[in-house]
Amino acid sequence: MKNITILLCVLLLLFTGLLTYHWFTRSDEAVASKLYPIAEHVTSTYVHHEREYETSLTLGAIGDILIHDWVYEDARERATDGTYDFHPMLEQVAPLLREPDLLLANQESVLGGAELPVSNYPLFNSPTEVGDALIEAGVDIVSTANNHSIDKGEKGVQASIRYYESTGLPYVGSYKSFEDQSELRVLEKNKVAVAYLSYTASTNGIPVPTGKEYLVNVVDREAISEEIQRAKEAADIVVMSIHWGQEYIRYPNSYQEDLASFLISEGVDIIFGHHPHVLQPIEWIESENGNKGLVVYSLGNFLSGQMWDYKDIGGLVEVDISKSFKEGQVHTEITDVRFHPTYVYSKHLRSYLVVPLQDAEAYGVSNAVALNQEILEHMLPQ
Repeated sequence: MKNITILLCVLLLLFTGLLTYHWFTRSDEAVASKLYPIAEHVTSTYVHHEREYETSLTLGAIGDILIHDWVYEDARERATDGTYDFHPMLEQVAPLLREPDLLLANQESVLGGAELPVSNYPLFNSPTEVGDALIEAGVDIVSTANNHSIDKGEKGVQASIRYYESTGLPYVGSYKSFEDQSELRVLEKNKVAVAYLSYTASTNGIPVPTGKEYLVNVVDREAISEEIQRAKEAADIVVMSIHWGQEYIRYPNSYQEDLASFLISEGVDIIFGHHPHVLQPIEWIESENGNKGLVVYSLGNFLSGQMWDYKDIGGLVEVDISKSFKEGQVHTEITDVRFHPTYVYSKHLRSYLVVPLQDAEAYGVSNAVALNQEILEHMLPQ
């Protein structure tokens, strides 16, 4: 009997020990499972793949905005509050100007406004309300490097820039400082980045102040080449607005042709030319190094007081760009170019109005349709 009792006690102790061991083991597993979940993990390196896409963009440009006294006097008489109203002058072409995705205008006369006396040729200073009308009509950026950039010296340049900054209108070609000059002007639309550059071949003999060369970009091939290279790294398309050529001559000279070839060879895609005050043709250029580009030698006058001998005919050029991103590669291409001739109407040096040339018969141009066709044949590459 005693032996049986001892055996039962031993068995009870063994059973109790087994229960205790099992309880602690389950408890540890529960804690371990909570802190370090038991699961099968598959690791891999994360790679970001941007989606492939295709897109397009239409760039536009118009020629010289050169405000003679009879133009700004007309605008002053149209206003009722002692200011200037240029909006009516552009209302007939505003729908056309709003068609491009990005539109450049060559603002040739300084927009110093009330800070300086408004003035006419040979030293221009124009009301800032000119800029207001351009913005309302659809202009996205103005080119300011030209032979009248420093007509009013540093004061005129700085006053113009204060106006541009107050309205948020991008400008390129004249600057407030070296730091401002070194900052590329890149506008982006539809996933296409466009870098705008601007230079002039002349300042009408007015010297740029020493130590303040930022006031206007004067043609210097070494400086141009350096800026083009920076622009190519920052943008898909590089556009050069260039002030060059001989006034009132309808075809480019050898200087323009040589400089255009240099610009394309350095990497410029599109050249918009200004200064002759008449239209000069559009051409495709292929440089010796194989680079291809488009040059508009002159866009003529878009709004000015000049008349006759083609000086009152300008236009809007549109350039279509395609861009694709596939297999990590970006490809851009100029796919089309169009030109829309315009005409500056006036009566007795008042009532200034820019209209499509094909519609100008209503404004006294008896052969408007035929003249429009002549201009298209003169401008568009064959």
